[in-house]
Amino acid sequence: MSDSQAKGSGRPAARGQGTQTRAYMRRVTRARPLADLIGASLDKACRQRGFAASDLVADWPDIVGERYAGRVQPTRLDWPRERGQRDDADGQARPATLTVQTDGATALMLTHDMPQVIERINGFFGWAAVGRIRILQRPLTPPRRKAPPRLRALTSAEEAELSDVLRPVEGTALGAALEKLGRAVLAKSR
Repeated sequence: MSDSQAKGSGRPAARGQGTQTRAYMRRVTRARPLADLIGASLDKACRQRGFAASDLVADWPDIVGERYAGRVQPTRLDWPRERGQRDDADGQARPATLTVQTDGATALMLTHDMPQVIERINGFFGWAAVGRIRILQRPLTPPRRKAPPRLRALTSAEEAELSDVLRPVEGTALGAALEKLGRAVLAKSR
């Protein structure tokens, strides 16, 4: 069968409809999770800081727990430099030093809880990847949060419709919550 014939039939294939074109079309039209798309660029930035993958940074709140999630940021993972230092007597890789930044009060608490934090980090990796944590006392850079968009004012007809719907629960905490929700929905939808 020649390249110009379609598979499974004796007819010639349409121009530009080769297997490469069909495979390309399938790749483009398939939806992919956002994490797959930004993961590669995030991994590159993390490798420059010593992290083999972005998993430690991305899953940091789950690893260290609620107490340290917003107060401690991992900044660098330093592995032993010389080849002789990288492996211990058993042939396993020597643990790295994780550098984190936090404020002064949290640094004191973290120093006290350091063995448990190291254990949780190593549990995440599945092996003794981190042997020591170095703490830098500096202010954290909080993540930037966008201000919620301003909602437009409701028209008098929308106000009347909302009050009619909410009349059975008027004057209760549930009624106030539903009114706030209703205003937001109406302001965005119309």
